Amino acid sequence: MPCTIRLACLADAPYLPALEQDAAQAFAAIPELVWLTGGDGLDLATHTASIAARTCWVAASATGQLLGFVTAHLYGLDLHIQEMSVTQAAQGQGLGRRLLHAVCTAAQQRGLQRVTLTTFVNVPWNAPFYASAGFCHVSHAALDVRLASILEHENATGLAAIPRCAMQYVVAASVQCVSK
Repeated sequence: MPCTIRLACLADAPYLPALEQDAAQAFAAIPELVWLTGGDGLDLATHTASIAARTCWVAASATGQLLGFVTAHLYGLDLHIQEMSVTQAAQGQGLGRRLLHAVCTAAQQRGLQRVTLTTFVNVPWNAPFYASAGFCHVSHAALDVRLASILEHENATGLAAIPRCAMQYVVAASVQCVSK
């Protein structure tokens, strides 16, 4: 699918919550997570802050339609992915991998040490997908305070129906980031 991956701009922000909601419909196939299809997702303020920090990327079609996004937050030398969503119509076409590539390349260019995220362990388009892109599981014993706190908060808000994990991509200064 021809599209451009670019930094998001403020004009994109109002479209991101609906895009996330559309992407979340994939969870309808998982009984324990069907409630996510009507969940809230990230608020506009979070997206706007990430756009201002230049840590939000979008996938836009040739006509300008937004097909996916990734919103991240900078924590010291880590860039943490808060959400990555691709519309149902565009899922399975490599946009998620291209968005990850943009994030990891930006982290490399900024001299960051790693890209982190939390996700469902056994949902195919979650941990297995990230592992195929070069992300590694962070063992429970190796969790830093920030990642442990994020997982604890997620479990407290109902995401513990299916096991979750933290993952990381260690950014190397001279190695190509996540392949497209």
